[in-house]
Amino acid sequence: MLQDTGHIFSPIREEMICFHNTSTTELIDPTLPYHRHDAYEVYLFLRGNSLMYLEQSCYKLVPGDLIIISPGELHRCICLDTQTYERIGLNIKRTALEKLSSARTSLASCFETHAFGQNNLTRLTQEQMVFYTGLAEQLISCLSSEEYGQDVLAEAYATQLLVFINTLYRSSTHSPDNIMPDLVSNTMSYIKSHLAEDINSGCLEQEFHYSSKYISRLFREHTGLTIRSYIIDQRISLAKSHLAAGKSVAEACGLSGFSDYANFIRSFKKTAGISPGKYKTNMHSDRYRNEAAAAAGRIKRWS
Repeated sequence: MLQDTGHIFSPIREEMICFHNTSTTELIDPTLPYHRHDAYEVYLFLRGNSLMYLEQSCYKLVPGDLIIISPGELHRCICLDTQTYERIGLNIKRTALEKLSSARTSLASCFETHAFGQNNLTRLTQEQMVFYTGLAEQLISCLSSEEYGQDVLAEAYATQLLVFINTLYRSSTHSPDNIMPDLVSNTMSYIKSHLAEDINSGCLEQEFHYSSKYISRLFREHTGLTIRSYIIDQRISLAKSHLAAGKSVAEACGLSGFSDYANFIRSFKKTAGISPGKYKTNMHSDRYRNEAAAAAGRIKRWS
């Protein structure tokens, strides 16, 4: 089986980032692997010839496509040719999102009410694109300024954007075509359903009746990951959920499919940047309590 392709976790340093980027010659590397962030992400596609991969789905993007991505959802966007690629992105940490929310209005609602890796994409009209782009440009300007009042205005524009996004998704009926090959999607599903078991090339060949070489090649072509790196990533994600739910490090190790404790510690630290013990401590501190609850709730994805 192929070796790991590297880190999948891509942390967001700032509490909130907003950008409007246009690329011409500097295209996104088509080998860019699936990755996830520790922040919520909103992505508006404006121009180009691109594909968005998100968990077990793949979408051919159309100008006006708006995609919401929760922390933990694997995704990647690739350009298919040298056409101008234009998009607007917003990354916001849970703490910042909670600060902008109220007792009546949770701005995390659109991210947390959809099924994991599903119903992430809706499409804006031309009028909505103009409105969204205008707000985003104001937000970008405020975030880059240190003048008096700009931080307050940034929160106001971010709040208006997020209210618009949540309102849009609450009424959206858009159903995009998923063009991910069934074999890739089914391989992901099989892995997620058998994380606590030994998963090897023979298992996949027997399940799908294709050679392991073909399965591995197709999987890497569409995800940028080796099957081995994907299995490790999913096991670490499951271990995080068990730790957040109160399991010991040893229990999380066994429940997540790791047979070697030392390998589990090394893999966890490489993927998460901290040891599983430290992760558990963080998740049960006041600062991370809500994140722990969300992580613990995700255990049902693997049940």
